[in-house]
Amino acid sequence: MTLAPLPLITPLTANPLDLSHWLLALSRVQVSVRGQDRLPLHQPMVVVSNHRSIMDAPLLMSAIGRPVRFACHHYMSQVPGLRNVINALGCLPLDAPDKGQTAFFRRAMKALGEGEAVGIFPEGAAPMVHKTTPDNLNTFHRGFAHLALRAPVEELSIVPVAIIAHREINNSVVPLRWLSIFDASEPLFQQSGWHPAVMYQKVEVLIGRPVRVDHRLRSRYRSKGTNALATELSQCCQDEIATLLKQGCY
Repeated sequence: MTLAPLPLITPLTANPLDLSHWLLALSRVQVSVRGQDRLPLHQPMVVVSNHRSIMDAPLLMSAIGRPVRFACHHYMSQVPGLRNVINALGCLPLDAPDKGQTAFFRRAMKALGEGEAVGIFPEGAAPMVHKTTPDNLNTFHRGFAHLALRAPVEELSIVPVAIIAHREINNSVVPLRWLSIFDASEPLFQQSGWHPAVMYQKVEVLIGRPVRVDHRLRSRYRSKGTNALATELSQCCQDEIATLLKQGCY
């Protein structure tokens, strides 16, 4: 499926999905999507994906075809202007690195409990501040698996998605240390170098096989040990996305 550009809308009055379509149309990126038939219907879900560009959240929302409450870095909620955009997209800012993630998990649990979709980039912020290739994939953090296994719903799906850039522009936009103005607790902002900005020109979104999380899996979570099953689920999703990246990049 290819996403067709939509007419321009008024961003301030748009819902998150319409705003995502508008941002992609404005950027003139060519987007193709495969695997939409794998998406669960009318069910809360946790979307996990590789992450290299600020375009990823609206791109995934448009590809999935429903609003997704994406986790975003704490500093983005502190920058005037940028804060307005992430609020309009319905993003859930992470807590500051030195505060733990209790408040974020509480908001994400509430969203899932209300039947919404929550999006997590399990590689963390590192791929966003270091130049990487489209097939790059860092080790996943396990937080999304714990979130899915503890969510207050009878059943949900973890949906792994691969974003594959076939053509892109990569610029350097701001010294990393300048960003410490907005988040002094972030270690990544204490290093030298510039923050890269990947802007897709032609990109493919591949939706992988969902992982069903139900009462049986949660029983294993309690009996097997929370970290053991979270690690297993995290590795399963990482392997699925790695396979999709290989399919798309080669």
